[in-house]
Amino acid sequence: IMDYRKTAQEILGYVGGSKNIVSAAHCATRLRLVIADNSKADKEAIENVDGVKGVFEASGQLQIILGTGTVNKVFDEFIAIAGITASTKAEAKEAAAEKQNWFMKAIKLLGDIFVPIIPAIVASGFLMGIMNALDFMNDPEATDKMEELKAMDIACDAVIILGERYHKLALEMAEKEADPTRKKELEQIAANLEVVPAHKPQTFWQAIQLYWFTHLAVTTELNPWDAFSPGRLDQHLISYYEADTEAGILDDEKAKELLECLWIKFYNQPAPVKVGITLKESATYVDFANINTGGVTPDGKDGVNAVSYLILDCMDEMKLVQPNSNVTISKKTPARFLKRACEISRKGWGQPAFYNTEAQIMELVNAGKSLEDARRGGSSGCVETGAWGSEAYILTGYMNIPKIFQLTLYNGYDAMSGKQLGLKLGYAKDFKTFDELWDAFKKQMKHFIDIKIRGNNVIERLYAENMPAPCLSVVTNDCISNAKDYNAGGARYNTNYIQGVGIGTVTDCITAVKYNVFDKKNFTMEELLEAMDHNFEGYDAIFRMVHDKTPKYGNDDDYADSIMQDVFNLYHDLITGRPTMRGGKYGVDMLPTTCHVYFGEVIGATANGRKANIPVSEGISPEKSADVNGPTAVIKSCAKMDHLATAGTLLNQKFTPDVVAGEKGLDNMASLIRSYFAMDGHHVQFNVIDRKTLQEAQKHPEDYRDLIVRVAGYSDFFRNLSKPLQDEIINRTEQSFE
Repeated sequence: IMDYRKTAQEILGYVGGSKNIVSAAHCATRLRLVIADNSKADKEAIENVDGVKGVFEASGQLQIILGTGTVNKVFDEFIAIAGITASTKAEAKEAAAEKQNWFMKAIKLLGDIFVPIIPAIVASGFLMGIMNALDFMNDPEATDKMEELKAMDIACDAVIILGERYHKLALEMAEKEADPTRKKELEQIAANLEVVPAHKPQTFWQAIQLYWFTHLAVTTELNPWDAFSPGRLDQHLISYYEADTEAGILDDEKAKELLECLWIKFYNQPAPVKVGITLKESATYVDFANINTGGVTPDGKDGVNAVSYLILDCMDEMKLVQPNSNVTISKKTPARFLKRACEISRKGWGQPAFYNTEAQIMELVNAGKSLEDARRGGSSGCVETGAWGSEAYILTGYMNIPKIFQLTLYNGYDAMSGKQLGLKLGYAKDFKTFDELWDAFKKQMKHFIDIKIRGNNVIERLYAENMPAPCLSVVTNDCISNAKDYNAGGARYNTNYIQGVGIGTVTDCITAVKYNVFDKKNFTMEELLEAMDHNFEGYDAIFRMVHDKTPKYGNDDDYADSIMQDVFNLYHDLITGRPTMRGGKYGVDMLPTTCHVYFGEVIGATANGRKANIPVSEGISPEKSADVNGPTAVIKSCAKMDHLATAGTLLNQKFTPDVVAGEKGLDNMASLIRSYFAMDGHHVQFNVIDRKTLQEAQKHPEDYRDLIVRVAGYSDFFRNLSKPLQDEIINRTEQSFE
């Protein structure tokens, strides 16, 4: 049992006695002292007092972390022993006026810095200011707000305490270290930890260290797999890089070494074990921390800088599956930067992915973000776009669009499960016109989207009420000023997304029905359904017709592409703008992670000639082997989708190494990206490998342990993928510029 009086006596002695105390107060977790002579305070001794978890100074206040439930008891003993009275809120404010003013100025500037590297003390001080402003007489939510702010305050303490623990460890290790080079490194690490995470970083190294503390804190609070991303790391670090290189304390080799250390930290990030459907919909253990490099600055200028090139060199040397590195290419991006990124991509391990800066900005502006917040934003996770540090943008699940069309054909009945899943709107064989079929599909689509959002609403309420994320809230704009949690609508923007999957498959299915049954009358609907029911075995003529002789999405064919547009617009219009439980709106993404494999498992043979249980198309990519007119036809088809009405679309392309070899291959690759982005395409990524190599790797995984491929919005070791997913990647169309 803790002796509160003894703790108070020891603290009083170590701060210089009662005569050195100007004022004393406490918050939810800390004893806050304004002392006359800081030199009389022995912080190291205070840290060793029973119950003390940490000590730091902040603009005239000595803050001693004791924790909730302890601080008030120690405080009562402290003022009794010292013979002083507790400071009122007004007196505490006056004593710390200089500190509070500095905090407010710092918070005003938060929009101009990298939100996840807010010094913990700055955030903590702002929390105190908000707590003191709560109106308990007129605001019915004041008590809830107070509890949320207390939780945020505790989260700040936790990060500071973690930093102090590492500081002590670094000093202990340095003391024992015999190697002079390593000893010097440990001493520098200890010196860095005297500054961060409690205070603003002063150097390039400290800025990286502060980010990593924040990353650990946020992912530990939520779970170790949650797509928490540092965003535009190059722009966040450039001022530190320039100052350190000018001061002569940093060169490019050292800067790259520090970045590579960060890359290793990302790579070693643990992830919880996945089972069941969760494993199938996201069969990977990468944590989706997506680093955006390039783009534009908040004032619209080219964002490529010296750190951008160092990051490219870092990803090239490390070749790790995480972090999930990408480049954002704007109209102002130098050709040299784009070609350097293409050089890395054509080495065949799936990074970097390529994003369209102007498309990202317009997607965010169209969704209601300010232009400045949009320019600060970008992509995280797979390909989804958000206003980093200002938006709670939550992906709520995937929609199996081909499955919905399949159910439409069978009066809402699912032969795979033997259950009536959809509405009873009639069998497709009885529809007289394509319009009747399309009308039934629209109703089924709305039916399943309504079910999805109804379920989402329940989950959202559970998260808002029972699963707060106070640490994440601290580093998300407006959560502190609103005194509301990230999961409860506290962020500046609150958006939910539902990911559409299988647009290529469903487009070709509907096209096959419209073209062959209603337009050309090559066969009846009943004959097509019969062939599908038998997995096309014994129905070769119908199979060849739908598989090989029907217009397909991905070939710049308006017949098929117009159907893609209709399906996308239907999906978009049924979801976008619906209200969330957090005061925001719904939007759509077009990405699969790996659930296109699982979604294919639960669908029988489909009208486009796809056999039963085979993966459906991923992202907005065409069906495997359907895109036969080359990569330029693919991007023309894909560009007919309204990317700017989404929060992200994913396009995979596959080349053999010889196609992108040499200077010509590099130029072709860069030109393809520029062309697609000129048509408002959101994203494109490449696998550069031949089918034979993948087949050999599948047969002899022990010989290809280091083979990395691009899956969906991430890269992974080929040997770690399930066989159906390996097969899906093997069967992707190998494109050529010839």
